[in-house]
Amino acid sequence: MNIELLEKAAEIIRKSRYTVAFTGAGISVESGIPPFRGENGLWNRVDPIYLEIDFFKTKPYQSWKVIKEIFYDKLGDAAPNIAHLTLAKMEERSYLESVITQNIDHLHQKAGNKRVCELHGTYKQLVCTQCHSEYDLSFANLNFLPPTCYICKGILKPDIVFFHEPIPRLVVKRSFDEAAKADVMIIIGTNAEVLPAARIPEIAKEHGAKIIEINIQPTHFTNSLTDIFLEMKATEALGKIGELLYL
Repeated sequence: MNIELLEKAAEIIRKSRYTVAFTGAGISVESGIPPFRGENGLWNRVDPIYLEIDFFKTKPYQSWKVIKEIFYDKLGDAAPNIAHLTLAKMEERSYLESVITQNIDHLHQKAGNKRVCELHGTYKQLVCTQCHSEYDLSFANLNFLPPTCYICKGILKPDIVFFHEPIPRLVVKRSFDEAAKADVMIIIGTNAEVLPAARIPEIAKEHGAKIIEINIQPTHFTNSLTDIFLEMKATEALGKIGELLYL
């Protein structure tokens, strides 16, 4: 553990006027949620075709069966880890303005963060594919698949971004706006190689932000954008930063 780098990161955060966290799957791995890609990634055992929007539209039952198994049977029991909890405490103490996350697991909100931009949506909400009515997950009966809309009987879809489905423009705009306002951005558990997510740290850097990166291995950001690279698990790095900020 590089204490000197951790102390430097904590000092940058302490002096910041607008810190934004940008998180990916790596922050939730220690909550028992596997990443999508990589050696132990979800796509190594589940065919991603079930999360393609055209497949969902033509074969909603087959798609929902897999979605329920990989998301809804597991995410509800997942709990925030120390990394999520530290970010929530940072927001509470005005060390953090917002979180931009690529995760759909709702763990930032469970931890207590109030200002969260969910780039890829959330499993906690469903939307009707016909009339676009929105439902909290608690209103859906997933024992009968696919779930249907109470209003028009259309098929309900998880309010997450499927493959070949665009991210809503307002969500992209909000995340880009937050990145532009940041004078410090903390990248946590992501290599964000796919657009538009890849642009978020770049926008922050273009507007003068210092970049603190927390990842278990170097990414394409490390040598091009990053000012401080903490080659550590998110729980280890943020746990220590939390101590240094006296949270």
